[in-house]
Amino acid sequence: MSTAHDSLLDLLQLLDLEQIERDIFRGTSRSALVPRVFGGQVAAQALVAAGRTVPADRSAHSLHSYFLRAGDPGAPIVYSVDRIRDGRSFTTRRVVAVQHGQPVFHLSASFQSDEEGLEHQADMPSAPAPETLPTAAEMLPRHADRFSDPGVVDRLIEARAAVDLRYVDAPPFGTVGEPREPRSQVWFRTNGKLADDPLLHVCMATYVSDMTLLDSVLLAHGRGGWAVGDVVGASLDHAMWFHRPFRADEWLLYDQESPSASGGRGLGQARIYTQDGRLAITVIQEGVIRVPRKG
Repeated sequence: MSTAHDSLLDLLQLLDLEQIERDIFRGTSRSALVPRVFGGQVAAQALVAAGRTVPADRSAHSLHSYFLRAGDPGAPIVYSVDRIRDGRSFTTRRVVAVQHGQPVFHLSASFQSDEEGLEHQADMPSAPAPETLPTAAEMLPRHADRFSDPGVVDRLIEARAAVDLRYVDAPPFGTVGEPREPRSQVWFRTNGKLADDPLLHVCMATYVSDMTLLDSVLLAHGRGGWAVGDVVGASLDHAMWFHRPFRADEWLLYDQESPSASGGRGLGQARIYTQDGRLAITVIQEGVIRVPRKG
């Protein structure tokens, strides 16, 4: 099994897209836990592609995206960037990710030059210090008996090795059959230092943001998720707003909740705070969440 450092290097290589034309980039995929490309990966790569066409003095402040088809982890993904607008303060880009001749993902992103203005934020919720919480390698084996496949534990640990992600409370697969408040908190940071490029930190947070956001939907119903086999699902859309500078290699608190689930869909919304209490990111995602039919 690769080390955390090796896994982070692999992830950084994954985000370092190959430029094949002025506004066309190509990316590959890493091993998938399920037979499709991880949504956080394609969103992060699309944002990398958009950012590569934007002046260096403009930072990403929002993205809005739709997952159109399941990506094939065995095939390259081509990202085509459309330069929608270059204004005096804002730059807008649209990115279409294509595999096998079909669009699999669509992203619109906006970038802004630095400005001063009105300032306020929601207070950071209370949470225990991340250093007091178990790592994934310590926590996941405790729940091995709940997974439908005993190999899931090792695959989860390896898939998340680039990121140190720590649950504040038990994850959905740890409390199957015990509905509770639809709220979940995790701390995360990369397992190693990153370069100072702000786009890299934004793209890394985008990658991680798709890992746990819909957990709060499952918690409300005592469901454990795909690894337990009591739901099937996939991300439908994903939106993020980047409010303040942050580093993805320093601890970030991901405070998540679900206000609604209906019609085979579940909604998650979240705020991401730096460890010193600054609101860095707001995230909203909707996903398909269905209960498998018996028999």
